[in-house]
Amino acid sequence: GTASGEQSGRLIILEVCRRWGGTKRNPERAVTVVTVYILLSEPMLGFVSWVYATTHANGESKWSFLFSLTDLKSIKRNKEGMGWSYLVFCLKDDVKLPALHFHHGDSKLLIKCLEKHVVLNESPQDKRILLVNSQNKSLSQSFENLFDESSYGLLQVSLESKRRKNFRGKLKKDPYTVTMGRFSKVTNYIFDSFRLSDPSSQRRPPSEMADFLNDAIPGLKINQQEEPGFEVITRIDLGKQPEVSRREPVSAEEWAKNMDSEGRILNVDYIKQLIFKGGLCHTLRKEAWKFLLGYFPWNSTKEERANLQKRKTDEYFRMKLQWKSVSEEQEKRNSRLRDYRSLIEKDVNRTDRTNKFYEGEDNPGLILLHDILMTYCMYDFDLGYVQGMSDLLSPLLYVMENEVDAFWCFVSYMDQMHQNFEEQMQGMKTQLIQLSTLLRLLDSGFCSYLESQDSGYLYFCFRWLLIRFKREFSFQDILRLWEVMWTELPCQNFHLLLCCAILESEKQQIMDKHYGFNEILKHINELSMKIDVEYILCKAEAISMQMMNCKELPQAVSEILGIESSSVTPDSDTGEDESGAVLSCPTSLYQSVSTPVIAANGTRDSTQQMSETQSLTPA
Repeated sequence: GTASGEQSGRLIILEVCRRWGGTKRNPERAVTVVTVYILLSEPMLGFVSWVYATTHANGESKWSFLFSLTDLKSIKRNKEGMGWSYLVFCLKDDVKLPALHFHHGDSKLLIKCLEKHVVLNESPQDKRILLVNSQNKSLSQSFENLFDESSYGLLQVSLESKRRKNFRGKLKKDPYTVTMGRFSKVTNYIFDSFRLSDPSSQRRPPSEMADFLNDAIPGLKINQQEEPGFEVITRIDLGKQPEVSRREPVSAEEWAKNMDSEGRILNVDYIKQLIFKGGLCHTLRKEAWKFLLGYFPWNSTKEERANLQKRKTDEYFRMKLQWKSVSEEQEKRNSRLRDYRSLIEKDVNRTDRTNKFYEGEDNPGLILLHDILMTYCMYDFDLGYVQGMSDLLSPLLYVMENEVDAFWCFVSYMDQMHQNFEEQMQGMKTQLIQLSTLLRLLDSGFCSYLESQDSGYLYFCFRWLLIRFKREFSFQDILRLWEVMWTELPCQNFHLLLCCAILESEKQQIMDKHYGFNEILKHINELSMKIDVEYILCKAEAISMQMMNCKELPQAVSEILGIESSSVTPDSDTGEDESGAVLSCPTSLYQSVSTPVIAANGTRDSTQQMSETQSLTPA
């Protein structure tokens, strides 16, 4: 047979059926016939697809599924002499597929067929279970086994399985982890499918591999060599990272000079550039953050802002009164509000308690934190409260020192972060995919190493993205980091470049010490409160400049960073680009300001001056 009319392969068809428990009284629940298609397009890259020959009345096939042999962990057989023969397939992420019952036998035929493409060994604990084994390490290490530092060899039943089982049980209770565990399966399949050990017997045709990689990573250039056994993948040369320096925080005097007599900001771009390059002095944050977050319009006057605050104050207290006026009897009949309140009270009591603003019992800051989060549930009842949102509010309340202003700044921040906390967590999935794309362009070798340790899906960055590094930096550093990110300079998704900067800084230690999955996760977690915020900001800015200056930037990367580009797709045979990319980026951002600066190595240079000051002077 053929696959999609392109790849030649063998197609084996077996007829089995799944018992629905149909009875004479319930004929609509009769046994349904299933046809099993096993497509083996090449060794070790088979796909097993179970498709109904008959479907429900609505046309849907409830029990249809598809999986790759690279994802198969084990097969459970029925006990001999006990009814129909059946097989249960268990995948590496512990997903158990529906049991397949062979009413006419022949389950051994399917096992025999599979043994031609994967190695199956009986489990020492249960002879009914066949464990999938392989000489290829990447095919045998499952997500489960990698939690154990000793599990770097073939698939095995570890002596510490009980400890892993307990750990895994705790892991599954965490909804974030469960979501990302399922998400990682997709990414791992893509990487596993072209990470094979025997190039002579398992190598895809060069043209096919080129198409496959280009689909996965748009913009990737692949040069196909005529010499058998070799396939050179040429990454785009980004050039050397430029040296970047930072300036002192924006002072109250600088802020005042850029404001007219009615309180309008004269040159918004100029102010944003100053904030991006140096942040704000603390006394300015209470006012400037309202502009950065969109609570105050940049072109508003002092009088307009005063009127806005008055309206927003009335609106806030109307919403606060809604939950304050709910009686205990009413709340007993409102499970969602009750659950929100319970979760908020639990989280508030453990949010930034080492900070003086929130420390101690009966702290007024904690009461305000609680009230603002409860009021937000009235503002957006569909989302309500989700763990992690208290981390985003805490610095805002600390800076504003005002309940109403903190609430509306929080609303604006949540508008940016909303998708991170939605049930489907689409925002998190998208960001992890985008981060993987950026990191692969920046350092394909490091990406390949992470993939070889089943860390290519970057799960360890999940907390960074979810709450914007809130638990990775000190409280004061996070104030600086957030205000820089809120300028939306020098490009879209600058926070992803911050992730790249941190990972690139840790690359040498991870690779030199041959860290595996456990060690990588442990090492990244232990970076918390140890990262130099100024150094990382310099490095991330340097990466942004590196990418913006690239004339062959892939379209996918341009879209992630919000850079306008027009270029012809590079020819995969010659590796030549017929025309250069035209990039549109704020080049004036890199024309510096005349103040003492902090270099990328963290040292202060009181004599270095940033050139072309006049180009940044307010109009």
